Amino acid sequence: MKKEMLINVQPEESRVGIVEDGVLEELYIERSSLESHVGSIYKGRIVNIESSIQAAFVDFGIGRNGFLHVSDVDSEYYKKGDDPKTAPDKSSGSGSSRGRYKPPIQDVFRRGDEVLVQVIKEAIGTKGPTLSTYVSVPGRYLVIMPGLGRVGVSRKIIDEDIRRTLRDTILELEPPKGLGFIIRTAGIDRSKDDIFRDMSYLIRLWKVIYGRLKRLRSPAEIYKESDLITRTIRDIFSGDIDTILIDDERAFERAKEFLKLVMPHFVDRLKLYQEKEPLFHRYNLEEEIEQIQCRKVPLRKGGSIVIDQTEALVAIDVNSGNFRTDDNAEETAYQINVEAAKEISRQLRLRDLGGVIVNDFIDMRDEKHRRGVERVLRQAISRDRARSKVLRMSSLGLIEMTRQRIRSSVQRSINQECQVCGGKGIVKTAESIAIEAMRILQLASHHEDVRVVKILVHAEAASYLSNKKRQNILQLEDDGRMEILISSESGISAEYLQVMCLNS
Repeated sequence: MKKEMLINVQPEESRVGIVEDGVLEELYIERSSLESHVGSIYKGRIVNIESSIQAAFVDFGIGRNGFLHVSDVDSEYYKKGDDPKTAPDKSSGSGSSRGRYKPPIQDVFRRGDEVLVQVIKEAIGTKGPTLSTYVSVPGRYLVIMPGLGRVGVSRKIIDEDIRRTLRDTILELEPPKGLGFIIRTAGIDRSKDDIFRDMSYLIRLWKVIYGRLKRLRSPAEIYKESDLITRTIRDIFSGDIDTILIDDERAFERAKEFLKLVMPHFVDRLKLYQEKEPLFHRYNLEEEIEQIQCRKVPLRKGGSIVIDQTEALVAIDVNSGNFRTDDNAEETAYQINVEAAKEISRQLRLRDLGGVIVNDFIDMRDEKHRRGVERVLRQAISRDRARSKVLRMSSLGLIEMTRQRIRSSVQRSINQECQVCGGKGIVKTAESIAIEAMRILQLASHHEDVRVVKILVHAEAASYLSNKKRQNILQLEDDGRMEILISSESGISAEYLQVMCLNS
């Protein structure tokens, strides 16, 4: 299997695509106009405490307050005798307090207290960014967590022998007392020198961060997460990726410098794309990216999935279309559902959809088939970098799941709400607008001081009123002794309706 990382850089936008045998499997987009704060660390100040929801709102200097729940508050902040206005001294190495009893947030903070926070979820809609005091900085093979005070292994590594070997490797390197480290999946099969180099880099970086923390007054940015290209190479690049192609020389040099620092033995896989044909066009990715905007995604066997994104959840419907298997409804449903499960996982990654997701599969009676579809979906989801939880298929053929939401979906990041339909996706018919106009005219006809009524509507609604409602309008003019004028203008929306009542 040929696997490539393609990086397209433009002044306003950077895009990274992971392609496996010509198929786009992952897509990351970042625009310069939409600054990302996820992963960045700030010295903030408590501006409000809401005891009813056990949360504090923090001003950390971006113009929008962040949301800090009590579950994301490190025990260092509620130890008796600590000065809450001073950032916690991570050298004590007390360890994480996740899961332990936590006092009410009103007993932990007061307005004006300073707090060291990291953005863990971008602002979405009217909701501000989500913050945590459990600060971490990722490297290539390790993640440094100053408040952890111990070493650990990524939960994604499930083999106990590998976990034990990796933990022993870190301990042999004798990390500084009080600083915690988690080894990432990328650290599997890496040499002790590679891991030591990454650890040294992270220790130096933390010293810089801690120095800025002591020196700067809140609100202030202490550490800024890397740009999309560096971040993607750091977090996603692995030994099975054959080539990294970048079509911008400056970005190529930055990536080369980063690879030399953290992965020198992979520098030769980095290539500068210099062809005249645009990189993504060369690999036929533009059409696939354009399909991300569509509700309906066709399946190769003839079925389709329909994806609808709402405020609270994502609904995905599986349709069989014209696909049939030997007039066997059960086998037809099973084969379509299996293909749909794989495509659903791919679309969730490409569109970066998160939150609650409800998948409506085609009904199957055979319990073996139902469990089979569940298994295929779980296997397909397992390669996803975002945390997910998949429930069993219900008696109605629904599989509910959740997927970690960190940023707004690709669709909401690059689109805006339609000014005509208000985001509904549908508009009223000309007949509906005409009926509304007639109701208003009937009301106006009962007012003795109304002599002229001017109606401005879309051309189709104006035509409907002037033709199909002509007799009714003439009757209202006679009954109300008034004049009704109907007009339209180019450029107004299909639902536009303006009524002006004049007394002369």
